[in-house]
Amino acid sequence: MSKTPLLTGKPNPAQAQAVPRRDPALQQRLFWSVAALLLLWPLLVATEFKPWVLLQPDSLRVSGNFLGSFWPLAHEPEFLLLVARETWRTVAMATAGVSLALLLAVPLALLANSALSVSALSGRMARGPFWLRQGVRMLMAVLRSVPELVWALVFVRVVGLGPTSGVLAIALTYAGMLGKVYAEILESGETHASTTLLRNGCSRLQAFCYGLLPASAAELSSYTVYRWECAIRSSVVLGFVGAGGLGQQLDSSMKMFAGGEVATMLLVFIALVALADRVSAGLRKALG
Repeated sequence: MSKTPLLTGKPNPAQAQAVPRRDPALQQRLFWSVAALLLLWPLLVATEFKPWVLLQPDSLRVSGNFLGSFWPLAHEPEFLLLVARETWRTVAMATAGVSLALLLAVPLALLANSALSVSALSGRMARGPFWLRQGVRMLMAVLRSVPELVWALVFVRVVGLGPTSGVLAIALTYAGMLGKVYAEILESGETHASTTLLRNGCSRLQAFCYGLLPASAAELSSYTVYRWECAIRSSVVLGFVGAGGLGQQLDSSMKMFAGGEVATMLLVFIALVALADRVSAGLRKALG
């Protein structure tokens, strides 16, 4: 009967020699870290990034006075009712803007999608459809390259102060964003089913509804909900240029040096963003 060797817990000398004494990827990490710093340094110089200015006595005194003005919080019933009404208007602005953006983004995405091209079935897309798609992609690039803040400034001059300018600004900018991402999601997904439907004589709409959409519905829905969450944040910023909502009221209170009102609205905005984040995560989980 053979004896089983006892496990003493001592390492095998051969195994101890095989274990490297330092991280084998240390030199590679050091190289890329130094390279990143060398690339980042000119950018910091160009932007005049000087965070140590915040620690100077004058800066600390100004920051302390500004934060001290936040207390006590404004809690008058009339003011809280005003904040609640403007918060609801902010959510409505974001939702309406994204809804209008969808009405523009879906047809733009379908026109820019090469997976629904009938002429491409033969191997090479015809010149007419090719340049049409390039024109649609250029249009989406123009829409998303102009920030919603600039669109809001334009529409404030056209339609006047109020949420209408914010809704139109979000609609145009987000139409370009949604259309581009929708087209990329549809093209990067499984296109065999849609190609087969087109070869068998189905229309482009049928190929989209029964071929492309089922395979990409979850990803499309998740990105749409995420963009709605971003639109809520954007709608507050648009209020600073007169687009209405919580941002416009926040701008008015800051100009009046009403620190208590500013602090109350900031807390409400933080709660609104947190609630939108939870709702967005829940919808993405349900749709995924």
